[in-house]
Amino acid sequence: MKTKLNGILTLFLVLVVQVAFAQQTVTGKVIDASGEPILGATVLVRGSSNATTTDFDGNYSIQANATDVLSFSFSGYDSKNVTVGNQTTINVTLSASLEAVVVTGYRTTTAPRSNVASTTISAEKIENRPNASFVQTLSGQVAGLNITTGSGQPGANSLVQIRGVNSINGNTEPLFIIDGAPVDEDNFRSLNPQDIASISVLKDAGATAIYGNRGANGVIIIKTKAGGFEQPLSIRTSSILSYTTLPDNDYNLYDAAGYLRLEREFGVGRGAGRATGGVPLTDAEIDAAESTDWLDVFFRTGVTKNNTVSLSSGGKKTTQYTSLGYFEQDGILVQSSLQRFNFRNNMTGRSENDKFNYASNFTANYSTNDEPNSIGSGAVNRNYLLGANSSLPYLLVSDYTPGEGGSLAPLLRNAPLFLLDRLETYTRKEEEIKLIGSFTASWEFAKNLTARSVSGADYQNVILTRSEGPTSFNSVFFAETGEDLPGTQDQQTTRQFTFNQTTSLNYNNTWGKHSLDVGLFTEYFKAHLRTFGFRQQGLDPRTFSPGDGSGFVGFDRGLGLYDDIANANILNAGLFSYFGSADYDYDSKYGLGLAYRRDASYRFAQSNRYATFYSISGRWNIGKEDFMDDSVFDALKLRASYGTSGNQRITGPGYFSGNNLTRDLYATAPTYGGQQALTLFTPGGIAGVIANPFLEWETVAQANVGIDFEIFDSRLRGSIDGYIKKTESLFQNTPTSALVGTFGLSANTGSLYNRGFDFELYYDVIRGQENGDFELDVFVNGNFNKTELEDIPSEAGFIPGIGQNGGRLFEYYAVRQVGVNPANGELLFLDADGNLTESPNVESDRVFLDKNIIPEFQGGFGLNASFKGFYVQSQFNYVVGVDRFDGDLAGFQDEDDIGQFNLSRDLERAWTPDNRITDIPSLNATNLNLDNTDRYLREADYLRMRFLSLGYNFQPQMLEKAGLNSLNIFVNAENLVTFTKWRGFDVEARDNGSRGYPTPKIISLGVEIGI
Repeated sequence: MKTKLNGILTLFLVLVVQVAFAQQTVTGKVIDASGEPILGATVLVRGSSNATTTDFDGNYSIQANATDVLSFSFSGYDSKNVTVGNQTTINVTLSASLEAVVVTGYRTTTAPRSNVASTTISAEKIENRPNASFVQTLSGQVAGLNITTGSGQPGANSLVQIRGVNSINGNTEPLFIIDGAPVDEDNFRSLNPQDIASISVLKDAGATAIYGNRGANGVIIIKTKAGGFEQPLSIRTSSILSYTTLPDNDYNLYDAAGYLRLEREFGVGRGAGRATGGVPLTDAEIDAAESTDWLDVFFRTGVTKNNTVSLSSGGKKTTQYTSLGYFEQDGILVQSSLQRFNFRNNMTGRSENDKFNYASNFTANYSTNDEPNSIGSGAVNRNYLLGANSSLPYLLVSDYTPGEGGSLAPLLRNAPLFLLDRLETYTRKEEEIKLIGSFTASWEFAKNLTARSVSGADYQNVILTRSEGPTSFNSVFFAETGEDLPGTQDQQTTRQFTFNQTTSLNYNNTWGKHSLDVGLFTEYFKAHLRTFGFRQQGLDPRTFSPGDGSGFVGFDRGLGLYDDIANANILNAGLFSYFGSADYDYDSKYGLGLAYRRDASYRFAQSNRYATFYSISGRWNIGKEDFMDDSVFDALKLRASYGTSGNQRITGPGYFSGNNLTRDLYATAPTYGGQQALTLFTPGGIAGVIANPFLEWETVAQANVGIDFEIFDSRLRGSIDGYIKKTESLFQNTPTSALVGTFGLSANTGSLYNRGFDFELYYDVIRGQENGDFELDVFVNGNFNKTELEDIPSEAGFIPGIGQNGGRLFEYYAVRQVGVNPANGELLFLDADGNLTESPNVESDRVFLDKNIIPEFQGGFGLNASFKGFYVQSQFNYVVGVDRFDGDLAGFQDEDDIGQFNLSRDLERAWTPDNRITDIPSLNATNLNLDNTDRYLREADYLRMRFLSLGYNFQPQMLEKAGLNSLNIFVNAENLVTFTKWRGFDVEARDNGSRGYPTPKIISLGVEIGI
């Protein structure tokens, strides 16, 4: 018996050993059809819980038996099953699925079957960037998408425009949709870019007309991450540490010694003896003067910490994705920062028969923001940028005594001391809670018929608290007579809630070579705004604490002081739409799309409340024709579309702007006998609204023709599109008779064209054959766009500040300055007829300059390379055709500021009898301060290294013992180098102001771990 038992155990042991030795390590790479690696694809041993996911380079490693079947899957791609056999390396190419590839409006389709001009950016091009707002990461990545961030404030809003500018006074930014919920396009500082799975940019009318009243400026659709069905728990964490610094400038400002010599020469200021009884300083005294670089005082090296952890998993019928994020950024300017906490949970599910599907997406975010105010202004007591750029270099930080700001002399030259006092006594805190959620449910209740409901909401609550301490210079200086306890505290609460509901019925059928997709939709949108705030006048320094009410001083009826001010507002907005779409395909060769939409907006009177928009689009997949079988083309498609879409935000961004333009509104004001009464007019001007019941939508009609192609075994891929857009019924001021009490009334008049083309090209220079081989690819994209005005509402055919008929939008209209008269140092100008003059008429000698601030040509290019886990990614942005007024340079060359503010050494080139050939006029010239000239209009073209990343992805076999499936370490740089003629800190800003907050250079160190 014992012998038999030993025999059985021996046989069992042999079988176990055989099974053990039958298991093997299988490695490989998962890529898409274009050869790009797929990050996060699931590799599962079917029938077991043994699974892993691919790393940044698409690599994986898993233990499997020869008889096992590996299942490869990823969202948006068809799954693939492979039997292991005796293979130890299995490389897989996943094909794009028919359900989720290209977003074309309220539906998705495959790239070959798409009729529209759109671009999709994947998570890999958004993740691990140090920008607080994901919008900034899109810059230079999409042809025709122009993104300008005019401030270095953490989380600052960006101006986003697609294919030019479609309106003069109305909104020009696209509609943003996150997981089905339309959101505020001007506030993304509270959202975590690490949660984004893809961003689709819809450009032409074939894609945007179905959005009707909100699609005139294009549409950007953001899809956040989700778990995959039958996916084991995957944990990913990323941590990024960034350092931000001030970019360089070329203004060449004076130090203390140089400035004191300038003052001595000019006979003003400390150098000329203002502080020494009128005795000018000697060279020795000047050389011994201590100098302050005020840039180092008001700017700093900012530090950013960005941490995210996410968990994703899925069973047969449900999936989940959950993430937590923490972001903290100190801006390069003092008193500027952003701190953010993020939570997201996305869930999807399906019924046993897959007829019912649902998805919920929810994110809760809390942020605190400290943002200096008065940036860009000339407020010497409030704008830190003015203090950093223009303060006298011989003043010292020690010249300010903390707590003694109220005793400072109110002189312009004391600007940096006022601002040092403001740093001590002024506080600002903005707290925001932002919630975005959506729920989607679909039910295939009959063959080929699906009912769907998508509900989305966006809620934000902002509390802004500001206080000016009672002992500060500003409080003391602006105190009223008898106000012994000055100081103010403001608190403003703003709540905004929007809700969007879309209900649809879809019919989708395929028979033979034909397929048809028809949808009927209704959409309802509602927005609510509630605000309340107050200003407390008077703070007791003995009990005052910023944000607290213990130091509030009560109203003094006897003196009429410390009178508080309160404000409140209630605004509502609404839209309603019904629309339909139809898409037909024959044999994957020919396609036709139609869309029709009827919209109603609360902004317009009943007679114009509804408007109709439509589009037609088509394609011809030439590459699928028999005569293309032996051609170099792997794919070739011709697309065309035409359609209209509307802009009901005719007075600018925001849901609530221009909400009463079709109604006569009255104000209360003192009238005859000093009695309060209803009136349209007050002593200060118009207080009410004179109605224009005929106002209507701005309508954008767009025609687009495009080509998509792949050649040389899909090594070279790209698209080229040409378009013409015409905006009709522009909202602008129209002259009226003064008998109605005003010289102009807002109306729909005039047209605006945007004509151009954009292109995107990708080329795989070197493709690796095996895992770890050297790979190199390059890309370039660009957009050329030119605007043209038509039917300007002016008898003269032009309006200064807007442009002329046949000319560019916002074309500059100024007197031309051409140099300096070598005979006397006066500035030389051209009159309207082109004749030289020193004394032009600043009104009648102005001409249009064929220049404006809108880019003509802009885009990006770069390369990506990898070898055995090491990789480099780069992106350059370029902008051509922008001209801006350099207000900072004008200030630094203003001789009237000698003794008050710092200046540029350019003044050393000023005309003198011994220096007659120069670009700087005599400092005593009589025509230096003429208005309406182009003297400081400068070219603002640039080429910038927008992004550079160097990193290493550890190979899977190196991580197995540590229980990791991916580990990526990297160093990133943003805005590292800029090539431009612009002399200021920030060439990117799209304005003609001065003393602005420049966008910084950023260096980041990061690690990303997958478990």
